[in-house]
Amino acid sequence: MRLVVLLVGLLSLTTVSADAVDFTLPDVNGNRVSLSDYRGKWVIVNYWATWCPPCLAEIPDLVKFYEKHKDTDAVVLGVNFEELSKDDLAEFVDSHFMSYPVLQMAPVPRTVLGPVMGLPTTYIISPTGERVARQEGPVTGEALDAFLARKRLQPGTAKVDPVPVKTVATTR
Repeated sequence: MRLVVLLVGLLSLTTVSADAVDFTLPDVNGNRVSLSDYRGKWVIVNYWATWCPPCLAEIPDLVKFYEKHKDTDAVVLGVNFEELSKDDLAEFVDSHFMSYPVLQMAPVPRTVLGPVMGLPTTYIISPTGERVARQEGPVTGEALDAFLARKRLQPGTAKVDPVPVKTVATTR
């Protein structure tokens, strides 16, 4: 039953344009971090805010996912999507044991990756730098693992087929 719930959650992931994308944002220490720094790995880009209850609820799962994958095939980049001082953000990150890189940007309706109409919003970027999915609402590490496992099994993973995730989720 739990697997069914996870698959239903994946059904709400929508596919997005398969063009290579990049951005550069400051992290909590003021260092510039680019999406392209992680080419060769799957990148989970999670837009979130400190005032957002669903965002806070997914942090522990994103930490677990990051710790499980960071040295092999995937990373998480948290993008704080609010007006918050670097000191306040750094304190929040420390107090919530967020081990994955946390970047900061002012909220805008459309980012380089696409729209962020509500929080949390998560984009999945392929190892070649292409947007392959977007999720509005919380994600789980288990759902991310299942999605990436299906993508790895597809022929031509380097160039991800633009098959809607809904179709992928129901055919496996």
